Amino acid sequence: MPTAIAVTSADLVLPAPDRHTPGAALLHPPEQHDLEAALAGTSALLERHGHVVALVPPWLPRPTVQRLHTVRAILETDRIALLDIDLPPLGTALLARQLRQLSVCDFSPGVIASAARLLSHYIFAGALLGSVAKLDRVRVPVGLGAHARSWSPSAQFAVLAHPTPHLAKLGPAGGGSRGRGGRSGRGGSHGASHGSHAGSHGSHGAAADLPAGPDFATHLTFARGQLTSDWVAAELAPAWQVQGVLENPLPAASAAWWGTPKLVEFAAGIPDLSVLYQLVASVRREQCRWCGLELIGDRCGFCAAPLTAPPPSEAVPASTGRSRP
Repeated sequence: MPTAIAVTSADLVLPAPDRHTPGAALLHPPEQHDLEAALAGTSALLERHGHVVALVPPWLPRPTVQRLHTVRAILETDRIALLDIDLPPLGTALLARQLRQLSVCDFSPGVIASAARLLSHYIFAGALLGSVAKLDRVRVPVGLGAHARSWSPSAQFAVLAHPTPHLAKLGPAGGGSRGRGGRSGRGGSHGASHGSHAGSHGSHGAAADLPAGPDFATHLTFARGQLTSDWVAAELAPAWQVQGVLENPLPAASAAWWGTPKLVEFAAGIPDLSVLYQLVASVRREQCRWCGLELIGDRCGFCAAPLTAPPPSEAVPASTGRSRP
């Protein structure tokens, strides 16, 4: 059986892109399952799949994170990877689906776990927001002017949180103002032509303030909150030249993460399994010096040990600050 890819909420499980991609395992939070049920469920997963790779984003409630670590500690197993992945909710769901795709390939559990950090760099996650008043806490800089405009009932903002923060005020109909485009290269002419086509809808020049998109082939997934807008599918997707668009229900954690329920969240990523496979396979594999599993990158996904040992520290007496002779 392939390595189990686990999430902590059913709304983080995106539809499988093909019949070969397995579903995700669900590790229930404490309010849904008691500790005994959690231990039994995780033990069954290990028995069936051998290893479990779970995504643990920083926006999870503290009791949920504590439960995951408690279960791993009680089971005394090194076959559960708890991965700290800092992506918005829909981006987290997209990464989980990519790992599910890779789980059926000939990669070892250690490579799959450490591949999560690599793949996250290729996910573009953002949202169309009706307010940015509480956006600072997700590390997207918001100026005083944007904060002031958030009080306008018709205000809309295009925000990219990952991989590079970007914030732009859009026009009344969700279109951008005129100016320098946010996408260079192959996306420029396509976005401009779409902006002209959309002029009759009051969003001429919509590509002007778009966040810069990926320069590789992607599919775009979006989810609507309490914001009525087709901007993501009608403006952003053509400007980014995505190969496909999928609408999905909004994850329950999205409104809190973005600081407002008035949003349309989106995430773009590589959809093709062959591309994902080549991306991971092209990275040199190493052996973890602590647990012995294969890994790519600079840290093991299962035991979190760095690839290379830290340099030995000098013994410095705290009272004098003098180095050892």
